[in-house]
Amino acid sequence: MPPLPPIVADTDDARREQRLLAVNRAFGAVEFEKRRDGMVHAMDGGVWLHRHVWLGRPMVHLVSTDRDRLLAYGDALGLPADRLQYKPLRDPRTAIRREAWHWDLAGPVYPPHDEQLRHR
Repeated sequence: MPPLPPIVADTDDARREQRLLAVNRAFGAVEFEKRRDGMVHAMDGGVWLHRHVWLGRPMVHLVSTDRDRLLAYGDALGLPADRLQYKPLRDPRTAIRREAWHWDLAGPVYPPHDEQLRHR
């Protein structure tokens, strides 16, 4: 059996969705109702899955202060490391700006909704 293509290039929609679910769970991505809670999680080195709409398209920012964790996530999806974006963010607890990074995820790597990732 030939090896699977990188997730970003997987043309089997159902398989790609299952692989995305597995990667998001393995990396501990968490989706929050409140933006502040997600920011705090990201500031503590967690992976915050933040859904939004950009130019009418659904998109996800996958945010963390743990750059290595995000690079490993991107590698698991087959994303080039130079696409990881650096953007310092203000920690809502202290108002101090801190180093942070995020992936823009859309199209074939848009994470499917997953109740297991929702913070309760």
